[in-house]
Amino acid sequence: MAVDPKGFLKIGRLDTHYRRIEERVRDYKQVFVLRDDSESKNQGLRCMDCGTPFCHWGCPLGNYIPEWNQFMAAGLWEKAFILLEATNNIPEVTGRICPALCEYACVLGVNDDPVTIRENELAIIEYAFNKGWVRPVKPKVRTGRRVAVIGSGPAGLAAADQLNKAGHNVTVFEKYDKPGGIMRYGIPDFKLEKWILDRRIDIFKREGIKFVTGTEIGKSYLSDKIIKEFDAVCFCGGSRTPRDLKIEGRQLEGIHFALNYLISANRMVSGESKSLSINAKDKNVVVIGGGDTGSDCVGLANRQGAKSVTQIELLPKPPKERSKDYPWPEYPVILKTTSSHEEGCKRYWSVLTKRFVGDNGRLKKLSCVKVRFEKDENSSRSVMREIPSSEFEVDADLAIIAVGFLHPEHRGFIEDANIDIDKRGNIKTGSDYMSSKAGIFSAGDAHSGQSLVVKAISEGRRAAHYIDFYLMGKSNLPLL
Repeated sequence: MAVDPKGFLKIGRLDTHYRRIEERVRDYKQVFVLRDDSESKNQGLRCMDCGTPFCHWGCPLGNYIPEWNQFMAAGLWEKAFILLEATNNIPEVTGRICPALCEYACVLGVNDDPVTIRENELAIIEYAFNKGWVRPVKPKVRTGRRVAVIGSGPAGLAAADQLNKAGHNVTVFEKYDKPGGIMRYGIPDFKLEKWILDRRIDIFKREGIKFVTGTEIGKSYLSDKIIKEFDAVCFCGGSRTPRDLKIEGRQLEGIHFALNYLISANRMVSGESKSLSINAKDKNVVVIGGGDTGSDCVGLANRQGAKSVTQIELLPKPPKERSKDYPWPEYPVILKTTSSHEEGCKRYWSVLTKRFVGDNGRLKKLSCVKVRFEKDENSSRSVMREIPSSEFEVDADLAIIAVGFLHPEHRGFIEDANIDIDKRGNIKTGSDYMSSKAGIFSAGDAHSGQSLVVKAISEGRRAAHYIDFYLMGKSNLPLL
C-alpha cells in the first residue's frame, strides 16, 4: 500500500458537515452530510498506524481501526469493508450515532485532533453498500438447533446475526410493529433514518433470520411456550423502566417520560401513527436531563414548533476540555453541544427540580433551585447541597423527563421464567451470559444496564459465542 506515513502531519481533521439549521429543523431527515470519498481517503491518511493503537482499547467491539483506515486511504475499500464487517454487525448505525469512544483514545489525540474514526467507519460501510458488497450470505450448514432472541435492538440483532452465521435457526421476537427496538423507536430520524435499519434487516431476513413483530413475550406469546419450543433463549429486551421524578405535582397533565415522547414522534414520522400523542407545538418545553436522550427531545421539540425549549441538568457544567480527572485515553466528561442544541435551546446546569406547578390540573411551571456539589468530610464522595435563596421558576407547558433508566421491565418474561436479578434490577448472569436458568441468556442493557449501542452490539456478539458453545459444545464465533 502506498500510504504516506506522515499524513497526520500534513492533513488536518475535517469535522462533520451539517445541513443549515433553518433547513434541517423543517424536516426529520439526517442532519449531517456524508463526506466525499476523496475526503474520507484523506482523513484515513491521518491515522498514524501507531505501534500501540489505543483506539482498539477504547472500542467495545475491538474494531480493526488502523488497518481499515490504511486500506481506505490506499483506495482498497473492499479490504477495509471486510475488516469492518468482521467485528461490527451494524456499522452503518454506529457510524452515525456512536459517541466514538475510540476517537478519545486515539494516540494522535494526545497532542492533536484525533482521527475521524466514526465517520471513516461510516464512509467504508456506505461505500460498500453502494458497490453492492453488502449482500446476504446464508450459512452452508444448519445445525437444527432453534434459538429465540427476545428484543430486536442492537444487542438482539447482533446476537441473532452471529447465531445465524453459526447455522442455528434464529427467531427474533419484537413487541412493536417493526424490528429495530430502541434504534427505531427511541432515536429520532434526524439522527438515524429508519430506511437504514430496513436495509440491514432485509439482509438478515434473506440470510434466514425470522422476525416475529407485534408480539410481546409473556402476553401474546406465553413465556413457557417459548422456553419449550426453543433450545436456547437470549433476552435482549433493553432497560425500559424509566427513572422517575417523584416530586410534588407529578400527577399534572403535560409531564411525560422521554422515551414515550420519542416513540410518539417516531411512529408518526414513519406513518405507523397518524397523530402525535405528545406534541410540543406552541408550548414552552422543558427537558429535564442533560444527556443524549434529552438532546434528542430538544431536537424533536424544535421540529414540532415549540414556543421555547429549555434543558436543565442536575450536575455541574462540564469543562470544554479534558480535566485531570479524565486523562487520555479515558473517555472524558466534557461539554457536549449537539446539533439539536445548536438549533435553539436554553441550557442550565446545577439545577434541581423541586416541584411541578400547575393550574386546573395542567402543568404551568417548574419550581427549581440551584445546587452545588461539595466533598463530604467523612468520605471522598460528592454531596449535593442547595444554594440558599437561589429558587427560581421556569415556564413549562410540557415537561419531558429524561433522567435515565433503572432496569429492564420485570413483568412478563423475567418474572414468568423466575430469572434471578442483581442488586440494580438487571438480569444476573455468569461470565458466559447465562442466567440462573439453564438455556436462558441475556445481553445488552437488560444485562449490563443502560449504556451505548456499541456496547450492546458487543454484548450481543459475546452472548452468541456462549450460546453457540452451550448448544454445540464448542464455538467458532469470536468473543468480540
